[in-house]
Amino acid sequence: MKMIYRFLLAGWLAVAYTPVFAGKAEVIHVKGSDTMIVVAQVWAEAYERVNERVTVSVGGGGSGTGLDALLQGTVEIANASRRMGSHELRRAARLGLTPVEYVVGYDAVALFLNKLNPLKSLSLAQLQEIFGEGGEIKKWTDVGVKVPKCSGQEIVRVGRQNNSGTYVYFRNTVLGRGQDYDFGIMDMLSSKDVVHLVEKTPCAVGYSGLAYATPKVKMLCIENTASEPCVHPSVSSAVDGSYPIARPLFMYTLSEPRGVIKEYIDWVMSDEGQCIIQKKGYAPLRSIECK
Repeated sequence: MKMIYRFLLAGWLAVAYTPVFAGKAEVIHVKGSDTMIVVAQVWAEAYERVNERVTVSVGGGGSGTGLDALLQGTVEIANASRRMGSHELRRAARLGLTPVEYVVGYDAVALFLNKLNPLKSLSLAQLQEIFGEGGEIKKWTDVGVKVPKCSGQEIVRVGRQNNSGTYVYFRNTVLGRGQDYDFGIMDMLSSKDVVHLVEKTPCAVGYSGLAYATPKVKMLCIENTASEPCVHPSVSSAVDGSYPIARPLFMYTLSEPRGVIKEYIDWVMSDEGQCIIQKKGYAPLRSIECK
């Protein structure tokens, strides 16, 4: 079965990474991170105007879903808001594959509150106690505030499902490697769902990508330690690294891309592609002047 898989995959790669023939449309299949889907869809639409022979088909489902599809050979590009995990790299090695990683931008993972919540900031240590297994912060009064219309002041914690790169990144960065989430966190299908639930729930706090911020929720200022000033999530604080929960965003291919796949990734990393990511609320790879 392994030999059959390699034979079929080799054939697929030969097709997927071959330049388009004149006058014939080529489809690039992209799947993965829900954090990135906002910009991924805009990239796809813009690139189809740049190269009319190419259609970019974009799907979400989470970073894990995209990377799984890449390793199965059903997409050419996986979007991910986390690096490939050791289990995914081992799986690739067993299949004789060497995935290639591209950093295509940066994101700030924001902590969203309902507009009624008067809290201004939290430290990483406090977030560990709210979201982490066995954490001791259960009520808003534990951090010194009282939230209007929040019965009993019980904190409603909102996060992502475990196939999400944001779920993995927040766990590793905020809770710490080897730590896990507490029971009772509401796991949402998408980043947008997190923000929507927080908007409707006075007791709630949830984590999601900065690009999903709306005027109907507020974002916490985050302290790296209790002795340091807090930093607001923003494009600039993600670029300069001052925001404690900022991360790179990735594209992965199964091998060194050629033809239309390489052309598309090069365009994403060009000034035109990077201006799009900046306009959609993410941080570009470099300082850039956009119209």
